[in-house]
Amino acid sequence: MGSAPFRTIDVQIFPAFTTRLTKAWLRDVAEQALCAQESVVCPNVSLVIADDETMQRLNLEYRDLDETTDVLAFPLWTSSKSPDIGSQEFKLPPDEEVSMGEIVISYPQAVRQARDGKKTIRSEIALLIVHGVLHLLGYDHMDPREESAMWAKQDEVLTRLSMR
Repeated sequence: MGSAPFRTIDVQIFPAFTTRLTKAWLRDVAEQALCAQESVVCPNVSLVIADDETMQRLNLEYRDLDETTDVLAFPLWTSSKSPDIGSQEFKLPPDEEVSMGEIVISYPQAVRQARDGKKTIRSEIALLIVHGVLHLLGYDHMDPREESAMWAKQDEVLTRLSMR
């Protein structure tokens, strides 16, 4: 008899920020955001809390923008808003863990945005985690209709987290 599905949320925090956030809290926020998907598959996610220099380098390398940014999401597969990972062309072995991708957040940028928006750093970090997870789930904000759907889902998750 098989076990219940589970997911792994791997959290890495750059040393300069380890006393400011806990891995347990970051995992909990990511877990709540992942509950936004309707799939029974429980994908794994990596979450990295980084510095501005790392974010600027990644933004330049992957988006051709030579500036820092708040959050980057690196999906390992393409999806719709209701991904069915098990239907992808490349089949994983039955017990193989499925990785959805990686989210990288700039802690210093989150601090600046929290200050500018007059909110707590934790609420800003939660927003960025949810935003990144939704990108991994296939949400985007490139046109007004997509943006409206993504913002609605983001608000729904943040409300559940009591961060709105």
